[in-house]
Order: sequence, then structure tokens, then C-alpha cells
Amino acid sequence: MSAIEKTIGGAILKRIRARRAAASAQDVDLRARDSAATAPATLREARFSDFQAVADLKQKWGLNAESIENWERLWQRNPALVKGDPERPSGWVLEAAGAVVGYLGNISLLYRYDDKTLTAATAHGLVVDPAYRSLGLTLVAAYFRQKSVDLFISTSAIENVGKIALAFKSSAVPQQDYSTVLFWVLRPYGFGRALVKKLNLGPVLAQVSSVFVAIAVAGDKIVRRRRPRVSTTARPSAQLSVSQIQMDEVGADFQTLWTAKQKEGCRLLADRSPAALRWHFEIPGDRGSSRVLCCYKNSELLGYAIVRSDTKPENGLRVSLIADLVAKQDDAEVVRALWVAAYDVAGQAGSHVLEVMGFPSGIRELSAKWNPYRRKYPACPFYYKAADPALHKTLSDEAVWYASPFDGDATLVRPSYPTSVPSTHSRVARNTAKSLEQVHTEVV
Repeated sequence: MSAIEKTIGGAILKRIRARRAAASAQDVDLRARDSAATAPATLREARFSDFQAVADLKQKWGLNAESIENWERLWQRNPALVKGDPERPSGWVLEAAGAVVGYLGNISLLYRYDDKTLTAATAHGLVVDPAYRSLGLTLVAAYFRQKSVDLFISTSAIENVGKIALAFKSSAVPQQDYSTVLFWVLRPYGFGRALVKKLNLGPVLAQVSSVFVAIAVAGDKIVRRRRPRVSTTARPSAQLSVSQIQMDEVGADFQTLWTAKQKEGCRLLADRSPAALRWHFEIPGDRGSSRVLCCYKNSELLGYAIVRSDTKPENGLRVSLIADLVAKQDDAEVVRALWVAAYDVAGQAGSHVLEVMGFPSGIRELSAKWNPYRRKYPACPFYYKAADPALHKTLSDEAVWYASPFDGDATLVRPSYPTSVPSTHSRVARNTAKSLEQVHTEVV
């Protein structure tokens, strides 16, 4: 091992140990504050007028706040509510002494399975004041007690939240490798700099390490040809054309494709009607971007991909994600053409990385020859529960699923404006989930 590798490795280990010590101290502090609650809290359904109180609570604990326009989008302009139960709650709050001290949002969705429309709900934005953390499970229980929901979906679960979902009889999505992200590096130096910044190294070591990582990644990218690209021997792809449109241009040809997709077999599919697509990705005050790629053959829309690009404020890393991809009959040439176009769009957006998460194994395997890197979540971030036990058992079959970032709230909810401390989000969620898990263990 070279001297520079030893230096970098030693610095990384030192940072990891320091973070673990800080996290332990923080947990002790949170438990101490938990015991300080004085005013009793009550559970009730959230009202639209709770917007400011909930926004203040989210900002207080570092979660991305939402604009009033985004609340209107989620709970007043949601196309799933047009055909659904108008009485379905928008969420629940814990209220103490007239103040909101806890919140869990409830976003209505529609799914299609076996010629049936299923009502679905995804939980969103769980946040509870530390002093009331022991009551946080009542929010989760209220979510699972809904009577007008066929399917409960959770797509942004960290490890401890996943344990809570399992405690409420949810199951991890059976789709193979859902927790493994495929990615390609477009800009090695920016990627290396962001990676090193995450380790909080000293300025000199950080600069040296950034260059070291960039050179290693760039060389590996060239040698192993790590990038989606058109094969010169693939004759059918020459008949395909890919063009880009605006989200508000999604129209009749998308409806035709969506109607055909539903007839391809018994698969669970989130509603991809034009109205649902536009509502999903047209986010008020969005600082990121969503680009729609359309693949045509002889003027027929055979597939589309939606590429979502965002910059992470904590390290400046710009990431493009294939947020949704649909191809008629899962046609391999169409999928490849869309992935190549997505790579180009990610480059145009200035992204350092292009990611692919989810999608059935048959679609994921098409990328194998492009040698993507892989990173794995500590635990599956996608959980589901069907109200009907028979349906829940049916959904245990991997072949039934077409799970992707389009499901649940994974790409549905983005910050309406940037927060000052976005990196706190995951820490607060983790501590909230850990406390709730401890309470659940004590109760049962």
C-alpha cells in the first residue's frame, strides 16, 4: 500500500470513529429531551390550515419545507383524489398546547393490477419533536388504520423506518436488487471532490485525495468503457429516434402507450396516465429539473424515460436519476436507446453521476455491457402492505412488480426551495425512527 493510500485510509477511519462517537452522544441527548415533555399531546387528522405549523416543524428539525403551492398540488390537485375517496385524510398531526409537535403526510395514489384500479397511499414527511417521540407510533398506526386504501406504499424508508414498517405487517418489495443502485460517473473530478468532501478531510489532504480519486475513476471509465452507448452492430436501433419534450407536452400518445402497457400482463403499475405524469413531476418552485425523452418508431411512441436532476447542497454533487422508464413490451432496443439518451441529457444538465434504481431485472440486465458501478443501500427502501391478505400474498411474487423511483414519494416530493441544512434530514429521520422503534419494542 502506498503512502498516500495509507494517509487517506487513516483519515477516513478517524472520521468514521469520530462520527460514531458524536452520533452516540446525540442519541443520549435526544433521549434526555424525550423525558422533558410536559403538555399532553392528542392525535387528529391534518387540515390544510396546518400548513404553516407543519412547515415550521419541518424546518425546525432540518427537513425540506414545502410551499403552500406544493400543498395545493399534493392534496387539492391530485388526480388520484378525483376518483378516490374525498374523505381520505391528507395526514395526521400530534397537537400539544395548541402547537403541532408531530406530523405524518398521507398522499393518495392510484395503481393498476389485473384490470382493476387500486387505491393506494404513501406516507410522507414523518417528523416528531423529541419530547413527544414516544407518541410517534400513533401517527404510523393512524396511517395503517385507513379503511379506504387497498395498498400502502413506502419508498423512502431508511433502515429503522423499514423495521417499523415490518412491525406493521409490511413486506419488502420482492423485486430483485431493488436496493442496489447502478450508476455511471460523467465528471470524475467533480465526483471525486464530492466524495472526499463527505469525509471532512483537511484541505490539503482533500485536494490530493480528490485528484487521486478522479484519476482512478477516469482511467477505469476509459479502460472498462463504463458508459451507456449505442452499439454499432445494433441494426434495429437505427430505426428508432429519441426526442425531448417539456412535461406539459405529455399528451395523447402517452395515453395510448399507457393503455397498451396495462394489457401486457398482470403487473402492478402506478398510474402513468398523462395527467398523473404531469402532476407527479410538475413541482412548484422546483430547483431541479425533469426532462422527458420520447422514443419513436414510424411516429409511434414506443417508450419514454424521465430524467430527474438535482444538486445536493451538502457537497455540490449533481445527480441525474432515471425517475421513470416505460417501453412497450419492455423492448430491449427501446430501453437501450432511452438509456443512451438519458446519459447525454445528464451530461447536458451538468451532472456528475447518472443513476438507475429499481426496474425489473430484465431491464436492469440490459446495462451489464456498459459496466455500471454499483452501490447498495443498507436495507431495502421500499415496503408495501395490501389491505387484502390474498392480494398481499400475490404481491410477494417478484414477477408482479415494476417498481421504480416513480412509485410512492421517491420522486414525487422534492423541496420547493432549498433548505439551509439539508444534510440534517436523514439524521433527524434516523433518530426519529430509532426512537419509535425502541418504543414499539417496549410496547410489544
